[in-house]
Amino acid sequence: MTTSTDSTASSTAATPVGVGLHSPFRWLALGWADLRRNPVPGLAHGLLLTAFGAFLLWAARDKFWLLAGAFSGFLIVAPILATGLYRVSRACSTGRCVGMREVVSLWGSGDRRLITFGLLLGLAGTGWVLTSAGLITLWSPVPIAKPVDFLRHVVLVREVGLFEVWLLLGVLLAAPVFASSVVALPMLVDTTVPVSMAVMTSWRAVADHPLPMTLWAVAIVVLMGLGMATALLGLIVLIPLIAHASWHAYCDLTERPPSTAVSDSV
Repeated sequence: MTTSTDSTASSTAATPVGVGLHSPFRWLALGWADLRRNPVPGLAHGLLLTAFGAFLLWAARDKFWLLAGAFSGFLIVAPILATGLYRVSRACSTGRCVGMREVVSLWGSGDRRLITFGLLLGLAGTGWVLTSAGLITLWSPVPIAKPVDFLRHVVLVREVGLFEVWLLLGVLLAAPVFASSVVALPMLVDTTVPVSMAVMTSWRAVADHPLPMTLWAVAIVVLMGLGMATALLGLIVLIPLIAHASWHAYCDLTERPPSTAVSDSV
């Protein structure tokens, strides 16, 4: 497959329009349609990322003080690992189905913008894992080794303290990461704009639509939580669903003109 690039100047100047509180539900419906139309790449991503989550669970099974941060850090890094599915959704919008070869070619292209963004997300995720582990181990009066320990000694304590601070710090880190990546990642796949311009476009989209984007962020957290509550098995479907839906969020938030996007020809 070869890739041809058109001018992207007008795409970066597009103004997000037509987004309301109903939009996250529309994005999920469109994402589900993409997953049903071309399920193999999405389910492959879901299986691989779920297997990675299972490895985290096994590796830190007796260290829940570490696991709590590792799983929430996983949510920060997961979007960069699912960027290949944006290419799948883009192909679905033109009536084509692409396989894993096209998805793998995205990473094989050595796009420095995606590599840079992935490293930044990795640093953010690592920083949160270390912060979470340090906070829980230093503040908790007893060792946190099992999920029940975290629930009993962190979540369900009567005094306001560790859990609230842990949750607040997580939100303070996740919010700017979400604002920086929700539009930027699909835009980097779809166009040739630099990372800085993609991030600025992403922040502008969030600032212009705070309520719909807050609802979208909550929906992502709830869906990922449901996936984890099903012994991770639900993530096999929910991860590609969110990735496909994120592509449609990007298209709505940037009013993506077809003539300004990177086009694929097979």
